[in-house]
Amino acid sequence: MERPVQLVDVPKSPFICRNLVGGEWQEPTDVEWRDIVSPYTGTVVGKVPLCGAAEVEAVAKKASEAAKTWSKTPLKERTQYLFRFRDLVLANLDRLGNVAALESGKTVAEGKAGVLKGVEILEFALSLQNLDKGDAMDVSRGVQCVTVRQPLGVVAGISPFNFPAMVPMWMFPTAVTLGNAFVLKPSEKVPMSACVIGELMVEAGYPPGVFSIVHGERAAVEGVVDSDAIKAVGFVGSTKVAKIVYGRAANLGKRSLCLGGAKNHLILVPDANPDVAIDGIVSSFIGCAGQRCMAASVLVAVGDCEDLLTKITERAKRIELGKDMGALIDKAALTRLNEAIEMAVKDGATIRLDGRGVAAPKGYEEGYWLAPTIIDNAKGNLDCATRELFGPIITIVRVKTLGEAMKFENTNPYGNATSVFTSSGAVAQYVSVHATSGMIGVNIGVPVPREPFAFGGSKDSRFGVGDMTGMGGVELWSYTKKVTTKWELQSDSTWMS
Repeated sequence: MERPVQLVDVPKSPFICRNLVGGEWQEPTDVEWRDIVSPYTGTVVGKVPLCGAAEVEAVAKKASEAAKTWSKTPLKERTQYLFRFRDLVLANLDRLGNVAALESGKTVAEGKAGVLKGVEILEFALSLQNLDKGDAMDVSRGVQCVTVRQPLGVVAGISPFNFPAMVPMWMFPTAVTLGNAFVLKPSEKVPMSACVIGELMVEAGYPPGVFSIVHGERAAVEGVVDSDAIKAVGFVGSTKVAKIVYGRAANLGKRSLCLGGAKNHLILVPDANPDVAIDGIVSSFIGCAGQRCMAASVLVAVGDCEDLLTKITERAKRIELGKDMGALIDKAALTRLNEAIEMAVKDGATIRLDGRGVAAPKGYEEGYWLAPTIIDNAKGNLDCATRELFGPIITIVRVKTLGEAMKFENTNPYGNATSVFTSSGAVAQYVSVHATSGMIGVNIGVPVPREPFAFGGSKDSRFGVGDMTGMGGVELWSYTKKVTTKWELQSDSTWMS
């Protein structure tokens, strides 16, 4: 009898998620608990508490106490803890990759890749001990100005389900290295990776309260934003919730940067290099089962691209579930995407490749699976061409000219990413200049900048000023203090001194 291939390691007993409060793991009482269901198996693999404002305040209080001492620790000393954490992350890469896959539906390879991208951002934070040296200048006779970077105190990050390890690592390494205490509120759908990260932060020796975790849903998010102790909030998730979190924080006069959803455009022109375009486009829309804010959602075919589209379809058809692409996060996502496909057909589009009904990997039939799906001949105003579907679905919109393609891109309310596949430098330049997204790719399906270039979109994909990583993250989690000094009267003083 053929045995099923093991795609992820499933724990023998449920993983119990706890809050990390003042360096100690605490199991909250008098709160509701939620099952953590693996997208691979449809079975319970853990439990998570759904905390509220009271639990948030308990975490924030301990974090505030820690921040007082931590902020006075020299930057180079703070960095040493992060070196140890980095080594622990790499030593536990297999474990982190498996946990991320088990709870989010990624393949294990994708889970590891997300961790390694997080390590890249962590390494940028390590460089701050050499980069963030401040400025000093004699601005006048006997007068000197000095800039000193200061932490905010306690700051918080609210992270989504699709990158349970990477997105938190966009935030907290930079935040704690700058001298803040950090509170993480992970997605209640994928809290296990956050707990493993918390274990490694404790093992790295960070003082109690410098890194904390509080679990929950909406009530916990509201508690984080509302807490007087928490001075800044980073958020990654849907545009709907990003707007709410940003507005709530702004009303409290609180600093925040909230990254929302996307409807990313890939622009394909007939002169595109097939070797680059075919794999680049397919990988973009099927990677992480399309559950990432940088996934391709719309393929804008300019002119006669039929040969390329045929090859893209053939390549996508060969994708193997479980091996090349993971599962959807939950049953609700599968239902929503199936309904979106049906609506596209009802609205007059055609299905070029139908991922519904494709057999699940053997032994994982109870999971939430949808194979790559390509919708063709969609008009630009259809739901499938304008709404973020967040799954392994790409919609082809056909236009006659590059100008039409850019007009369509410009009307997109989101602004995360736009890429063009072409062999023409002039076409690439035209798209780079006229696209309205915050991240642009040329022959790259997922144009995520590498550190120190920062991650951040535009329009309804970002609420707040700046970017989440790179120097944008430094500005988010700190402020600059300007000190002007004068020690003696100058005999040749001017109005400036």
